[in-house]
Amino acid sequence: MMQSLMLAIYPLFKSEFHLNFAQIGLITLTFQFTASLLQPAVGFYTDRHPKPFSLSLGMACTFGGLLLLALATTFPGVLLAAALVGTGSSVFHPESSRVARMASGGRHGLAQSIFQVGGNAGTSAGPLLAAWFVLPNGQRSIAWVSLAALLAMIVLTGVGRWYRHHQRQPKKAAAAAPAPLPRRQVALTLAVLVALMFSKFLYLASINSYLIFYLLHQFGIDTQQAQYHLFYFLFAVALGTLLGGPIGDRIGRRQVIWVSILGIAPFTLALPYVGLEASAVLTAIIGFMLASAFPAMVVYAQELIPGRVGTISGLFYGIAFGLGGIGAAALGQFADLWGIVTIYKVCSFLPLIGLLAVFLPDLHPAAGHAAEPEPTNCEQPT
Repeated sequence: MMQSLMLAIYPLFKSEFHLNFAQIGLITLTFQFTASLLQPAVGFYTDRHPKPFSLSLGMACTFGGLLLLALATTFPGVLLAAALVGTGSSVFHPESSRVARMASGGRHGLAQSIFQVGGNAGTSAGPLLAAWFVLPNGQRSIAWVSLAALLAMIVLTGVGRWYRHHQRQPKKAAAAAPAPLPRRQVALTLAVLVALMFSKFLYLASINSYLIFYLLHQFGIDTQQAQYHLFYFLFAVALGTLLGGPIGDRIGRRQVIWVSILGIAPFTLALPYVGLEASAVLTAIIGFMLASAFPAMVVYAQELIPGRVGTISGLFYGIAFGLGGIGAAALGQFADLWGIVTIYKVCSFLPLIGLLAVFLPDLHPAAGHAAEPEPTNCEQPT
């Protein structure tokens, strides 16, 4: 919520500090740089040195960033605030993903899905908070929003105590892990997953950022009606995120990845050529199927490289944030050159990258039941 709030109040900063679009882009770059590129490094470090209270530390960075946003009087102050909010995200996500896995009781996909649905709900709420509270009351009202970060710090301190206690408990014997794959195959599999992430998040960026403009241009409807179509899509995304993990627990994550990315190709290819009602149905189907892939991908990668939960979580969340921001900016440039309809026709081929999923090894050939609970996943990897 707090991250998307910062992006939603760009108009306030633009008028308050008389910024041009290049400076607005620099704010986004600063935020995305710290929110994306730092996450793998943080995860790599905490895999070796678990930090139970880094969750509240990350939220403290966000708290400081929001307070600075409320009080900033210069453009460099806004950039520093954006960097702090992004840093808070980088510190929070790798360890929070580890805690979700620790608390899963073996149902790793379900835990990852619930965790991500919280993020989806907050992302949706940020613009509403901006429209209903911050924009009408001005820059200083952001300080009131920072109280949410302060409350989160208190809650996460309690989570950190649970995390530390869980680490100190006697370790139970874990189920025998499958033999690790050869390093070359692991590298190839990670490369395939990154390519699939590129397909998924670039197509999501085309819908999230430009669906309303596409509907206005293609069908001549009003903005309010187009907002309803975007809501249908976002609701389907939340539902797909929630169900993608447990479905992967049940039938296998490789199968979910296959279906959720390559399986939407017929729908994306048809979307630019159908009417308004069919467009609403297709975007809902696409949103549901595409969103179900991310929880499965994260848990699949965690199982691919055991003992590197923080590194993998940081890498995948960093890629997700980075591709979302860069993709939206690049598609906007292309839309100015070639038109919004052309962009949707070109992006409709992105899910065909899902054919690369044929190179994903089946890590659990006997999938069909939930994994056994693991002790804490905090042991040093051997």
